[in-house]
Amino acid sequence: MATSLTTGRPWRVILLFTVPLMIGNVVQQLYHFADTVVVGRLLGVEALAAVGATGSLLFLLLGFAWGLTSGFAIPTATAYGARDADAVRRSVATGAILSGVTSVLLTIGAPFLSRPALIALQTPPELLDDATTFTVISFLGAGALMFFNFLSAVIRAIGDSRTPLVFLIIACVLNVVLVIAAIAWLGLGVGGAALATVVSQAVSVLLCLAYMRRRIPALRLRRDDWRVTRADVVEHLRLGLPMGFQASIIAIGALTVQVALNTLGSDAVAAYTAASRVDGLAVALLQSMSLAVSMYVAQNYGAGRPDRIRKGVVQAIWMAIIGAVALGLLLVTLGGPLVRLFVGDSADDVVHMAVSMLIINGVSYSFLGVLFVTRGALQGLGDAIIPTVTGVVELFARAGAAIILGATMGFVGVAWSNPFAWIGAALILVPAYIRAHKRLATMPMAPMTITPTTPITVIGPVDGSMNVEAVVTQPVRLPQPSSRMQRALRRRPTRRRVRKD
Repeated sequence: MATSLTTGRPWRVILLFTVPLMIGNVVQQLYHFADTVVVGRLLGVEALAAVGATGSLLFLLLGFAWGLTSGFAIPTATAYGARDADAVRRSVATGAILSGVTSVLLTIGAPFLSRPALIALQTPPELLDDATTFTVISFLGAGALMFFNFLSAVIRAIGDSRTPLVFLIIACVLNVVLVIAAIAWLGLGVGGAALATVVSQAVSVLLCLAYMRRRIPALRLRRDDWRVTRADVVEHLRLGLPMGFQASIIAIGALTVQVALNTLGSDAVAAYTAASRVDGLAVALLQSMSLAVSMYVAQNYGAGRPDRIRKGVVQAIWMAIIGAVALGLLLVTLGGPLVRLFVGDSADDVVHMAVSMLIINGVSYSFLGVLFVTRGALQGLGDAIIPTVTGVVELFARAGAAIILGATMGFVGVAWSNPFAWIGAALILVPAYIRAHKRLATMPMAPMTITPTTPITVIGPVDGSMNVEAVVTQPVRLPQPSSRMQRALRRRPTRRRVRKD
């Protein structure tokens, strides 16, 4: 159901919008979790390492697609906040066209680059064939991932974060069933795991389209809506491309980490893969706050409510810090048992390395929480430059730590690459948002709609025995009243006078 994020207590609005996103991200991580458990237990540690070796390469291109579609939804949210129905539909049409073009390019070009890219990443020879198979199938299904992300982002842009959650749960349950069937029953190996993910995402795309057609009139596109203008395309690309490149830049840093891991052997790759699956659950919860804040800020920016943006972002930062501390304590405490779900009880060296990575990440989550909230706020305000710059900072911080510390400290040094990247990005994002916070304080607020009382005469019974001065209401656009005046208006009773002749 479409919901406005421009009314209600900011922290409550953001939290209620965030909870379905958190659940959705956890569910999504759980089905990656389930994939990894099935692959590791049924096919062995080497197959698990092969799937893990593809992570950075997939993130490089598919992460770009995710960032791109998330950026396309920001103009939609801004138009919805401004109550401009035509602009909402035109934004959806523009994003759909651009998403389709990107999907075609990825599907045609990326599979041919898979094996050469994996070789360039120094993937161990014993993992190369399975890693190539997994990567090629994933790229062939890039269109399903692209459009599921886009349609989910559009539905969230109008304030509905619950419906994408329902479709995601359906897709994840279907994915787990298909993975088990493909590997255990059909013997398709790691390629079956990739195919199961593509099929489940395609089903979720069909569910999103059916829901939008039947239940959301605001998103029912007309023929004229597809006649997008050059200005529409430029605006969507202005926000979408930097967010996509930001994800790709971060992925390049992850590729550097992958190279450092590959030089440490299969056990290091398997340990990093298992730890990343557990760590991904915590990161997904914090990342949900970023998406919620960006949609909240975009809607309120379109509605002309800078006061709500300022208050909401500060409250979101405190919620993210509290959540980060709780998640860090949880990972430090339960990291070992969770890692053993992937590799069993025999791979003690893998478990030890993975647990050390979880401890290092867990104590650094507060920086990540602040990073996500401030980045989401700036993106919601339409700032495409600073988030991209922080992506470059993350690249150099992560790559430098992986190369230098990895050479001197081994796996532990590589594990420190993530916190270094988070801290480096936060040091830029926080001052940038503080400047934006001050600018918002000087912005005028949109006129407020209040309901004054207007006495009119209503003719009574036909015998003229009485006249009634009733009070009716009519919304009138007036200048923003002071807080004292607003309190007085809320306390003022509605009056009704009856005069008998």
